[in-house]
Amino acid sequence: MRTIKFFTVGCKVNQYEIQVIREQFINADFVELENNRPADFYVVNTCTVTHRADSDSLYFIRRAEKENPKAQIFVTGCLTEFNSEKILKEGRHCLIFKNKDKFNILLAVTRLQGFKRVPVPYGTGRVLSSAEPKIILAFPQTSRISYFKNHTRAFLKIQDGCNNFCSFCKIPLVRGKSRSRSLSEIINEAKGLSEFGYKEIVLCGICLGAYGRDLNQDIDLVNVVEALEKIEGLSRIRLSSIEPQDLTERLIKKVSNLQKFCPHLHIPLQSGDDEVLKRMNRRYSRKQYLELIISLKRLIPRLCLTTDVLVGFPGEREGNFENTVSLIKEIQPLKVHIFPYSKREETKAAQLKDAISINEIKKRVHLLKVVAEKASHAYKAQFLNKTLPVLIEKEVERGFWQGRTDNYLKVAIPSLDNLKNQIIPVRLKEIRGDIMLGENSLTGQKASV
Repeated sequence: MRTIKFFTVGCKVNQYEIQVIREQFINADFVELENNRPADFYVVNTCTVTHRADSDSLYFIRRAEKENPKAQIFVTGCLTEFNSEKILKEGRHCLIFKNKDKFNILLAVTRLQGFKRVPVPYGTGRVLSSAEPKIILAFPQTSRISYFKNHTRAFLKIQDGCNNFCSFCKIPLVRGKSRSRSLSEIINEAKGLSEFGYKEIVLCGICLGAYGRDLNQDIDLVNVVEALEKIEGLSRIRLSSIEPQDLTERLIKKVSNLQKFCPHLHIPLQSGDDEVLKRMNRRYSRKQYLELIISLKRLIPRLCLTTDVLVGFPGEREGNFENTVSLIKEIQPLKVHIFPYSKREETKAAQLKDAISINEIKKRVHLLKVVAEKASHAYKAQFLNKTLPVLIEKEVERGFWQGRTDNYLKVAIPSLDNLKNQIIPVRLKEIRGDIMLGENSLTGQKASV
């Protein structure tokens, strides 16, 4: 029996890709372990968007080494693109796969171990000699998933790479140019996930709104959501993160009229100050972002906004930061993902002067968190004593279930029945931090904790 463990760090695309790799190994009769028992093989899918992501990635490599010093560890993902030496210092038994090679890990296992009966439909590759860097070279392969482990909502990757080159961001360097999957592949995979029982699909990509621009067809994200709208059994279509400039009039008009579209958009802001936005190489102004949000809220009832903000960008003066704070107060997002600026090698921002001190960044992060929490509470308060559909995801404790509304509110309700993967009408009764407590409108049973 060959055993394996999977660790992943980072975005929805990374989570999707580790599921692709998982299915390859499970279909080849590997047994996945999820406890502290040592495995024969480990796959670590890394991220490098921040220093914290680097640290978390290296932690999982060390953990694998500690659990089984004799195990073979396969490391892939964005950290491998520029940091192979750092990885090899952490893991003596690491074999590194660049992003373009990550779906050939199973092939490497078969060649290294000499297994006779393992299906390998993912192309060819070769292992460099031991005198050369421990990196597998192979051709990039198409991929798909048939289910999404431990998830009630399935992520579906439709695009990879980015052409934007924001000055603080390493992702275009480690993921490459924008590349889109064919519409037929996306539709077939979505149908399979729906047939498996998934009621919600979250479309994801490194730059989701760039979908289709590299294809030799007149096709874009609108065509994808139109196609998924027609899939029987699928109840919800959600977009992951989309850049402000990619929310075109055509896309907004389409999603505002789709029955299955979830009224929730994650639209990164990064800064609410024009001067900082320009240095970040963001392609919009404060005014344009605000006008976009106002327009979206007018066209899409109950629209939930979530966003990203980068605090402490080089040269961000107090007044620049205050412009961000005031804009967050105005747009009232449900959630603000706040990131302290993290200097990334190879980016243009890494060369900028006027760095903000760590203490000042911490102070600003704290101030923005307070503002963001107030905005979140204000958004949730709009829905008190209203009934919204909740897709139940998991039982958080005996007789207590948690899920999300279509507009992304986290909700908890009581029930002794198994409600997983059901869409339940819930009357929202109380706000408890980031969760809203409710009652099943069909039974009237109230939540109380």
